[in-house]
Amino acid sequence: MKFSILTLTLLIFISCSTNTSSPRDYRAENDKEIKDYITANNLNAQESPSGLYYVINEPGTGVQPTTTSNVTVAYKGYFKDGVVFDESTEQGIAFGLQQVIPGWTEGITYFKEGGSGILLIPSHLAYGNSGRGSIPGGAVLIFDINLISVN
Repeated sequence: MKFSILTLTLLIFISCSTNTSSPRDYRAENDKEIKDYITANNLNAQESPSGLYYVINEPGTGVQPTTTSNVTVAYKGYFKDGVVFDESTEQGIAFGLQQVIPGWTEGITYFKEGGSGILLIPSHLAYGNSGRGSIPGGAVLIFDINLISVN
């Protein structure tokens, strides 16, 4: 009898303590973080309807990719504090824009071949609440990008 009461008590405790809340929405927080970063770094950024911010340093003169293009991009990814979490070689990396985070799928299309700039990506267009590897959930990601080619 004791075992049954203990088991029942534990089941009730576990079910009552289970977090059933919906995932945290970082959009407003990320937007403020990005705007503060833009101001602090004196950037001339544009905001897209999705909440992506981008800076075009050099628009490029070649082919402009679509969201389904395969491209070669040289990049450096870092957090607002400047800590780098990923970086390609100068030769870049080739990939399909349908195989990357939504912020890249959209952002790369604002450049033509030879173009360069910065993508400031809120978490809902990156890895969301869960994060990935060394990237924590809710993180704003910043990428310096150079669109080498549309393949």
